[in-house]
Amino acid sequence: MRVILAAGGTAGHINPALAIADKIKYVFPESEILFVGAPDGMEATLVKKAGYSFQSFKMAGLQRKLSVNNLIRNAKAAYYYITARSNAKKLLREFKPDIVIGTGGYVSAPVLLSAAKLGIKTVTHESNSLPGMTTKLLSKNVDKVFVVDEAAVSRLPVKENAVVTGNPLRNNIPIEEREEARKKLGLPEGLTILSFGGSLGANKITEAVVELLKWENEAGGINHIHGYGGNGREMFDSLMEREGVKRTERMILKEYIDNMYTCMCAADIIVSRAGAMTLTEIKAIGRASVLIPFPQAAENHQYYNALSIADAGAAVLIEDKDLEKTKLKELIESLSENKEKIRTMEENAKKLGTTKAADVIVSEIIELLKMNNE
Repeated sequence: MRVILAAGGTAGHINPALAIADKIKYVFPESEILFVGAPDGMEATLVKKAGYSFQSFKMAGLQRKLSVNNLIRNAKAAYYYITARSNAKKLLREFKPDIVIGTGGYVSAPVLLSAAKLGIKTVTHESNSLPGMTTKLLSKNVDKVFVVDEAAVSRLPVKENAVVTGNPLRNNIPIEEREEARKKLGLPEGLTILSFGGSLGANKITEAVVELLKWENEAGGINHIHGYGGNGREMFDSLMEREGVKRTERMILKEYIDNMYTCMCAADIIVSRAGAMTLTEIKAIGRASVLIPFPQAAENHQYYNALSIADAGAAVLIEDKDLEKTKLKELIESLSENKEKIRTMEENAKKLGTTKAADVIVSEIIELLKMNNE
């Protein structure tokens, strides 16, 4: 099988593409797989690190706010798009793929639209509950649209070719027993909270977490793992000192959590933003969560990701604008007194979770190619 995967921009687009590529390579070891992305995006690094071939096209996103600078940037984006369409057609004719797969990012559109026009089978995957502009555009042209949940289907302009698959993970999450995960981390028994606000930190989450840690000092018997992010150390340390919060053996406080799966498995409650892949991992492991969507995410898509899980009774959604200093503390305090509620949220999360999305996607692709050969 000859495969082109177009993805880029964020880990939420690239990691699903890598998971699909891994599964195709497992099922069809002789497959030839080529990734297409932006030369300066994180895809260039991640794809090459994973051992796949990579072809770059210069692309840029459209700016939605009206200004002189944005008009200039949009003119460049339009030029890059036209050039990418031309380059894509040339690449497609040379590589001769059996299937072209998109997982989001600006580069997906010119590659998949060019492939569809040439009569090549095309599919795209949407990891968010609110489909992005690229997915909405492509849904009218590709053979199949794979989506994370039914909420995403309802928001597509074309629904007939949509298939709910969930989000593919690169490797099945190594789900550890809660007690074993805590022992591995050196934590004693007790309610365990995991919180993080992204790799760059998040001011409002940091403020709320310090207030929560202050309460945990007083309450006792609670474990807390917190990642304050690359830009968050100074603010976090300053707030801890100002509020008089004592660091204890029940706390793991660090800039970057490099053993995230173990920490998720050890936790009873996870406090985080609502990126697509983070939520996929929370659901696969089956944990209660408090979700604070990143308000600057494109089209506020993290809010809709969180809403889908909250509506299913698996999470509590707090909008960033509503995250007052004591709100998180009050919520965790309430949940700590209602263990049955936490367990119910866990069960609901597990019902939403899947570790088989890549299998389903590859099966759908095989069926699509069989239809093409009949």
